[in-house]
Amino acid sequence: MSAPTGTGLPFLKGHGTQNDFVIVPDPDGRLDLGPATVARLCDRRAGIGGDGLLRVVRSAADPAAAHLAGEAEWFMDYRNSDGSIAEMCGNGVRVFAHYLVQAGLAKPGALAVATRAGVRQVRVAGPAADGTPGEVTVDMGRALLPGPDGIEVAVDDRVWPARNVNMGNPHAVAFVDSLDDAGNLYTAPRTAPEGVYPDGVNVEFVVDRGPRHVAMRVHERGSGETRSCGTGACAVAVAAARRDGIDPAVTGEAVSYTVDLPGGRLVIEEFPDGRVEMTGPAEIVASGTLDPAWLAGLPA
Repeated sequence: MSAPTGTGLPFLKGHGTQNDFVIVPDPDGRLDLGPATVARLCDRRAGIGGDGLLRVVRSAADPAAAHLAGEAEWFMDYRNSDGSIAEMCGNGVRVFAHYLVQAGLAKPGALAVATRAGVRQVRVAGPAADGTPGEVTVDMGRALLPGPDGIEVAVDDRVWPARNVNMGNPHAVAFVDSLDDAGNLYTAPRTAPEGVYPDGVNVEFVVDRGPRHVAMRVHERGSGETRSCGTGACAVAVAAARRDGIDPAVTGEAVSYTVDLPGGRLVIEEFPDGRVEMTGPAEIVASGTLDPAWLAGLPA
């Protein structure tokens, strides 16, 4: 690990609908956080604990985002809890943008955030009258519904057809009778045909709660079951709309779905031009400094 260990490392902890993250400010891109280090930081027993890690770095200071520096000052370098790199995290973007505003690095209102899936436009509402943080809306880009047909997901001996949806990262969405059908989701559900997701996939299990209102559980690749998944909620809303015979590109009218997750509620809106917006809460719950001795003992 290449990090300043003499005085410790500042960090914060935040969550969006209980999808929680370790936040590491690194504006000048001086940190080299390897997979083993990220996994230790996200460890819920031996580290801080989180579903993933958000490194806050200026786009111009990171080779992965330098080409986006003209569009977005800040780059969300997102890592799964096992240390692997992910293209995008919807709840993470909300928490990331909320942090930028809280830290005085951006103002409430519209701002752009660079991710490995491209630039995401974000709106951060000001605090509510009672002082609670305002909700954050993220333009999640366009959903893609690529082939092939005939995708299935399986848990134990049960198999369901699934819709392939890509929100900058891959999702397999299955509609089931009960959320208990998903099992414990500690391990990844099986997918078919073999090799359809060579880099892994997020798998969502979905039930109906009412008109344009669904509930879901999710296995996130690299993290296991999480309390919430923003890109997953978007994929679920799009899949539900198509199942219900609704396509804004055809009707010319936006459609909105409410998606309940174990950690809270998100509202997903799809527009005729294909854009998908997600609105939900984000909170910073703690800040501190990692102990220098513990930090020095992290893997290289």
